[in-house]
Amino acid sequence: MQRPGKADSVDRNTFRRNILVVDDDPALRNTLVEVLEGEGYCTTSASNGLEALERLRSQKTAPAVILLDMMMPVMDGWAFRREQRGDPRLADIPVVVFSAQNNVREMAAEVWASAYLKKPVTLKELLAVLGNFCGHQI
Repeated sequence: MQRPGKADSVDRNTFRRNILVVDDDPALRNTLVEVLEGEGYCTTSASNGLEALERLRSQKTAPAVILLDMMMPVMDGWAFRREQRGDPRLADIPVVVFSAQNNVREMAAEVWASAYLKKPVTLKELLAVLGNFCGHQI
């Protein structure tokens, strides 16, 4: 699902272990942050796409990857990806679509995501996919 050459053009050395978690479910979002930080990642989180864009635009260092829910209020995953891909500073940040929808694979392809995970996900699956974007497996 990765677009050829896109993710490779991003300089990962400056943000190898930073992840932005975007999900409207506060319990899930907080759990993901806690688990990922327990695994040594630095995380930032947002409750919707608009908040995620604001965080991305205000950070000095871009994350290695964005873990993105698609169904959110205010700004959903589709609108977020349109904005992200239209911003030259943010366009090359890989996105992993994270959804409970049965068609998560198709949604990920539709928004040019680099990968996808279907909720619920095991810790092993989560770390394997995110590790691919952070330079190594944990």
